[in-house]
Amino acid sequence: MEVSMQSIALATVLAVLTTWAWRVVNWVWLRPKRLERLLRQQGLSGKPYTFLFGDLKENSLLLMEAKSKPFTVSDDIKPRLLPFLHQSSQKYGKDSFMWIGPTPSVRITNPEQLKEIFSKINDYPRPASNPLVKLLADGLTNHEGEKWARHRKIINPAFHMEKLKLMLPAFYSSCAETVGRWEKLVSVERSCEIDAWIDLQNMTREVISRTAFGSNFEEGKRIFELQEEQAQLAIIALQSVYIPGWRFVPTKMNRRMKNIDKEVQALLMNIIRRREKAIRAGEAVGDDLLGLLLESNMKENVGMSLHDVIEECKLFYFAGQETTSVLLVWTMVLLSVHSDWQARAREEVLQIFGSRKPDLDGLSHLKIVPMILNEVLRLYPPVIELQRTVHKETKLGKQTISPGVQLSMPTLLIHHDKELWGEDAEEFKPERFAEGVSKATKNQVSFFPFGWGPRICLGQNFAMIEAKMALSMILQRFTFELSASYVHAPSSVITLQPRHGVQVILRKAN
Repeated sequence: MEVSMQSIALATVLAVLTTWAWRVVNWVWLRPKRLERLLRQQGLSGKPYTFLFGDLKENSLLLMEAKSKPFTVSDDIKPRLLPFLHQSSQKYGKDSFMWIGPTPSVRITNPEQLKEIFSKINDYPRPASNPLVKLLADGLTNHEGEKWARHRKIINPAFHMEKLKLMLPAFYSSCAETVGRWEKLVSVERSCEIDAWIDLQNMTREVISRTAFGSNFEEGKRIFELQEEQAQLAIIALQSVYIPGWRFVPTKMNRRMKNIDKEVQALLMNIIRRREKAIRAGEAVGDDLLGLLLESNMKENVGMSLHDVIEECKLFYFAGQETTSVLLVWTMVLLSVHSDWQARAREEVLQIFGSRKPDLDGLSHLKIVPMILNEVLRLYPPVIELQRTVHKETKLGKQTISPGVQLSMPTLLIHHDKELWGEDAEEFKPERFAEGVSKATKNQVSFFPFGWGPRICLGQNFAMIEAKMALSMILQRFTFELSASYVHAPSSVITLQPRHGVQVILRKAN
């Protein structure tokens, strides 16, 4: 009997080990090779699958090599930021794929296919995030299906235009502090050098602290510092093969990411608890995003949990600040190089506002400034690549996409595509947006700095109004040009950032 029980136990262990071994072999070899065969049958090209790492090692080496080379504002940005995709496009054409570890990623650049992917959100969900990367923010952008719809419904009212109008004083106050400090620097000498990247980051962080939580920058400062470090660690995680369960291994990076998350959660929980207590005590909800979010959440039968609210706040903090700061800093870079457009934008701002405080009506009448901002978003999109996946066999155009295949929508490559934008696609030409986005894109899905379709970024209007306000106030007071110390080094850290800052020479506008 005892021997029999031992035999059963041994057989069970062997069965478990065999099953586990089969799953591992299937994951790292059999499934990738089967998907590769199916992709090649579809007429798609790419490098043969390499065990476990796929193209990640070569991609990392090419990125390091690209970053080590001298780079100027006039150079083609694509080989620096997406070197593997750029080389692959040249070698295999647009209909090609690469390997993100054992997962194939098919490049999609056709506007009709892009439209279908962005429109059919249930057929093309976002890939499951690396659990370590989700520590940065696990809010609306990561949700799918019913949870996404419920959160979107709760959050949406906070971004209606009538609510954004109420936030204008916070936009103005934060911008006024920054330009006021610059004016003091310029008044001492006729010109001064600043790092616009640092100052614009601080300004947009102040805006988020005020508009999201009604608090000032000092209260939010620690959260921003932590989120910035978390973003750097998330990039490292994204560039590595994700091994299921790896997040539980107590590596130095894993421990740090979890500690950052705990501290950010605690800081945000204090802010939320204070607000909830004030609301229960009968105080006004407030016109900031948190107040509007809590108010909207209270109206729902099935609202968001405290954890959900914290994750949405983390997303407000990170995405709300990052998007606007990178848009503004690349705008200052390009207007420094293209002084004629800087002069035209300043003339328009002075014609509409003079020295007055910019208001919503005046901002809505700007024509040249939005053209410039759209062209900056085209050339330097905040996020350079979007990913989607399929969970069942799906027909996309002439291609049949198998479950387990990722779809890559390289925003940067599409925004710079000469077939879509003309031979001058690499050039800074805001006039292409003179008659709006639809005319510039010929009604094609070829411009999506904030995404497209039902999942388009809720904060788009927030970011654009803030950018118009800040740029108008800068142009009212200053002319600017790049300092000789400026090193052009765009780098993707979740968003597209200047690696060495942006040193500009400010002068008081006449």
